[in-house]
Amino acid sequence: MLRHLAGLGDPALAPYRDVGDPAALERAGLFVAEGRLIVERLLEDGRFRVHSVAVTQPAAAALAGVFAARPDISVLVCEPDLLQSITGFDFHRGCLALAQRERADVPLDSLTQATTILALEGVGNPDNVGGLFRAAFALGADAVLIDGATGDPLYRKAIRTSMGATLRLPYARAADWAAALHTLRAKGFRVVALTPHPEAVALDDVRLAAATRVVLVVGSEGNGLTRGSLDYADLKLRIPVDPRADSLNVVVAGAIALKTLLVR
Repeated sequence: MLRHLAGLGDPALAPYRDVGDPAALERAGLFVAEGRLIVERLLEDGRFRVHSVAVTQPAAAALAGVFAARPDISVLVCEPDLLQSITGFDFHRGCLALAQRERADVPLDSLTQATTILALEGVGNPDNVGGLFRAAFALGADAVLIDGATGDPLYRKAIRTSMGATLRLPYARAADWAAALHTLRAKGFRVVALTPHPEAVALDDVRLAAATRVVLVVGSEGNGLTRGSLDYADLKLRIPVDPRADSLNVVVAGAIALKTLLVR
């Protein structure tokens, strides 16, 4: 349902005042999806309950077919200056949606039917979180496991960097990282740690059986994986690089490892 708004006083715009405050949005049980493509995927997938969409007139015209297919969604059409004054920034391509977090992270047990899980330990940078979700989704991983120190997959920058993959790929957040890895191993997964350590096995030398279920664990760029994760791993893998380079970006490394491990 399209509504054309003319002024700042419309109560429908009130939740958008917190768009620039992730903590306030989270307290309200909301997250923000930014950009026409991301909002289109949010509406088409139907995984999350959408509070409303705020758009400029050009964005409303571009997404007319998408909105027509979701008459249950409240679409607020505003002038760009009005939206910018409410949100506090010039958002991406005149299109912003608020959605409920209630179907975000899933129970760990729901991941046990997966074949390949990408596990993120201590990855705080939202660009890296989004990039890893994007790689996992594109390369065929079934789910993502994240620890308590990893950034919020529903932070707007992570969603945008992931091209909406954080809205589409199931993920579970584990308060007890060691216990989560233990649970998955008990369910038949092999825990594989990605590390630049020279004593790790070169990725090109690894041949896993076709039926092997894998949890690929990657860490932050600064500190890498913790000693606990490295000690717990069934297999430690490294990607050989030119000795003049110390390592790869975690998104690049994770994508290379996923591509190699998923082609068996």
